Amino acid sequence: MSNKETDITGYGINILVWAALVLLTGATIYAAGLDLGEYSIILNFLIATLKAGLVLYIFMHMKYEAVIIKLMLLVVLLTMTSILLLTFLDILYR
Repeated sequence: MSNKETDITGYGINILVWAALVLLTGATIYAAGLDLGEYSIILNFLIATLKAGLVLYIFMHMKYEAVIIKLMLLVVLLTMTSILLLTFLDILYR
């Protein structure tokens, strides 16, 4: 369970995370214009992963959750990553 006295993030942290999300969105738009070939997908996935991590950690208060909840999230993320990896490998070797 969360401790309601300690899981309050201040406005300053929220504004910094929002600014980071805006900058990462700009990086996504900039990366879309680059001709990196097959690496453009990897770059965009990395940027999207950073943005999702910030949202999970700060706005969804994952840093205050119990260890079991964090482990369940890890299992979900690993499953999703495996499915995406297998899909891209299937497309690559067709």
